[in-house]
Amino acid sequence: MAHTYATDVLVAGAGPVGLTAAAELRRRGVSCRIVDRLPARLPFAKAVGIQPRTLEVWDRMGLARAAMEAAVPMRGQYLYVNGAEQPRIDLSVPPEVPYGFAALPQYETERILDEHLGRFGTAVERGTELVSFSQDADGVTCRLRNPSGAEEEVRTRFLMGCDGAHSIVRKGLGLTFEGGAFAEEYMLADVRVDWDLPPGYALRAMHTDSAGAVDDVLVCIPLPGRGRYRMSMMVPPELSTAGRIEAASDGAAHGLQSGRGPEQADIQAVLDRLSPKPTTAFGIRWTSVFRISHRIVDRYGDGRVFVAGDAAHIHPPTGAQGMNTGIQDAWNLAWKIALAVEDGAAHPGLLASYDAERRPVGEEVVGRTVRHAVEGMENDPDDPATLMLREAQLLVGYRGSPIVDPAGEGRGPRPGDRAPDCEGLTGPIAGYPLRLYDVLREREHVLLLYGAGAGLDRLVRTARESSGSRLEVCVMLAPDADAEAGADAGTEADGTMLPVYVDSRGEFARLYAAGEPTAFVIRPDGYLGARLSPPDPQALAAHLAAVFATGSGD
Repeated sequence: MAHTYATDVLVAGAGPVGLTAAAELRRRGVSCRIVDRLPARLPFAKAVGIQPRTLEVWDRMGLARAAMEAAVPMRGQYLYVNGAEQPRIDLSVPPEVPYGFAALPQYETERILDEHLGRFGTAVERGTELVSFSQDADGVTCRLRNPSGAEEEVRTRFLMGCDGAHSIVRKGLGLTFEGGAFAEEYMLADVRVDWDLPPGYALRAMHTDSAGAVDDVLVCIPLPGRGRYRMSMMVPPELSTAGRIEAASDGAAHGLQSGRGPEQADIQAVLDRLSPKPTTAFGIRWTSVFRISHRIVDRYGDGRVFVAGDAAHIHPPTGAQGMNTGIQDAWNLAWKIALAVEDGAAHPGLLASYDAERRPVGEEVVGRTVRHAVEGMENDPDDPATLMLREAQLLVGYRGSPIVDPAGEGRGPRPGDRAPDCEGLTGPIAGYPLRLYDVLREREHVLLLYGAGAGLDRLVRTARESSGSRLEVCVMLAPDADAEAGADAGTEADGTMLPVYVDSRGEFARLYAAGEPTAFVIRPDGYLGARLSPPDPQALAAHLAAVFATGSGD
C-alpha cells in the first residue's frame, strides 16, 4: 500500500463547494488534493441560481467575469395560480451592490471553478473515493480507492468533507443529521420551449384545490440558450420512486434518483395543464426524478475534520440557497485552515469559529426554505426589501462570533457584518475611480483606516506585530482631502508608503457611517472583524489576538 504525507488538506468531493475550498486553499499556497468518486462532471443543471453575494465571493476569487459571461441574468418571476396572473416579482438589489441575480447551470459553475483550480496546478482526481479516515492530534489518515480499485493511505493535516448528502466524512465523524423528508417527488428537466416569456424571468405556475392546497406546480428557471429552462414539476404516479428510496443508511432521501426519467410526453402534459400560454417542449438535454429532504448536522466539524455544503445541510431548493450557502461555507473555512496550516500563525480557537459562524446560517437557511416550500415565498412576513436582501444572501453575518468584536451600537456595518462595496475611490495615479472591492481584491486581512489621525505609526506597528505582518494597511481619506495631504497621510515615520485612497464621492463615509477617524478590520472573506472609533492600538491588538497566535512572527 502506498503512503503519502505531503499534502496539507484533502478535500473530498469536487462539486461547487469542494472546488471552491480547493481553489481558495491553493490560492493561498496551501498544498491540497481534491478527490471525487465520479469519473467525470455530471452534465446536469441541478443548482442554477447564483446569488449576488456569491458573485461578490467570485469577484474576490477572480471568477466573476467568467461566471457573468457564461450566465444569464435573473430579473424576476412571473406567478400564476389556477391560470390567473399574480403580481410579478422583480429581483433587484441596492445600487451599491455590484452584482445582481444570475442563472448558471451547475455543470458550468463546476467547469469555471475547475479551470480556475487548474491555474494553481491542481486537478481533481476523478474516480477516486474516500473510503475511511481516522484522526489524531497531529493529522488525519485517509484511505482512498482509485479507479483501478487499488487503495492508498494518505496522511494529511486536515480533511474537508464536501461530499454531498450521503457524505462519508459526516458518517465517519458520527455527526447527527436531524430533519425529515417531503413526501412529494418532482421531475427535473433541461428543456426548450417556444413561448414568448420575457428573457431573464422565471415562471411559477400552480394549481390549488378547493381547500387552497397546491396540488400541481410548474417552476421554470431560465438557462443560457434561447428558450431553455430548468423545469421542475410534480411526478406522475408511474414515475414515482416511492418504495425504492435511495436513502442509503443515513435516511437522507435527497437529490436525483435513479430509474426511468421523465420523457417529453410527461413534461408536455404538465405544460399543457399549467403553462400560461400554449407551448411545446423540445430539445431535452436531461431529465430526472428529484426528492427533497431537510436536515442539518449537529456540528460542522470535529478536530481536524470538517463538513460543508450538502454534507452539512440539505433543504428545499426554494430561493436557490443550497449551493450558494455551501460555497460560503467553503469560503469561510478555507482562509481559516490556510492560517492554521502556518505553524504558530493561528489562534488555537480560530477553526472552532467555523461551526460558530456557519452552523447558525445553515439552521436559518434550512428553516426558511422549508417555510417557503410549504407556505410560499410570497407569504414571507418580512418586507419585500428585506426579503430580497436575505435571498441574495447579503444579510448573512457573524455578529456574536468568538473572533469578531462585540457589535455595539451605531449606524453602518458593525463587526460581523458583510463589508459593503462602494464606488468613487481615487488615488494619485489612476485616472479613473475604483471600487472598494478593487482595493480588497487579492488581499487577505486588511486594516482600513478612515481619516488620518494622530498615532498612525503606532497603530500600523501594532497591526504588524499582532498579526505577524499578515494585516495589510490602507488609508481612506475624506472627500475634501487633497493629493498632498493624502501622500503625507500614507507616509510612516520610517518613510514607508501606505496605499492611500480618497473617498471622492463620499460613498464610503455614507455606507460605513464613518464621520470621524475609524479603523475597520476586514477579514479575508469580506466581513468586518472590528470597528474601532477612535482607532486604538490596544483595542486592535486585543481583536487580533482572537485570530492570530500571540506573538506570531513573520
